[in-house]
Amino acid sequence: MPDSVAGSARQRILDAAIPLFYQQGARAVGIDAVIAKSGVAKMSLYRAFRSKDELIAACLDQRDKSYWQWFDGVVAQNPGDPRQQLRGVIGGIAKRTSKPGYRGCFFLNTATDYADACHPGRKLAVRHKQTLAARLLKICRQLKGVRDPEALSRQLILLINGAQATAGMLGKRTQMELVNAAELLIDNSAAL
Repeated sequence: MPDSVAGSARQRILDAAIPLFYQQGARAVGIDAVIAKSGVAKMSLYRAFRSKDELIAACLDQRDKSYWQWFDGVVAQNPGDPRQQLRGVIGGIAKRTSKPGYRGCFFLNTATDYADACHPGRKLAVRHKQTLAARLLKICRQLKGVRDPEALSRQLILLINGAQATAGMLGKRTQMELVNAAELLIDNSAAL
């Protein structure tokens, strides 16, 4: 099979699996559902991915890349202004979690589905959250007057994860409170 055909089948599988795994949960979706939605043969799926776990990891990897493109784009809109960078990221997350059809963070959902620390999907989910923590810390360290940037970044992670975990349960107004809560945290973290 030519590389372009194999690559095309691989991408079709990912394009089918990502929304299925996101909407229904990776644990709940069987390979047959991915095959049916992607329109590829079972053999093609197993040529592209040795196992369902490998497919889950590939889906998370693709989502991870698109998330960081979004994140970097938001941060780049306010060069040299860490407060506005945080506002942009937090506001963007509040909007994302308020959209109809948002079913929580793909990474948190996967980590919940697969508690085994060795599962490739869980490893990628943990790496994603660690990267988010590191990137937020980098921005928090640039804020003037912040007493403890490490504590602030940890608190922002908790707010973000909470908003992602409760999305769709308490309404858009509650989701948008993420912005106000983050502002209060940032304001209160400044040295007195």
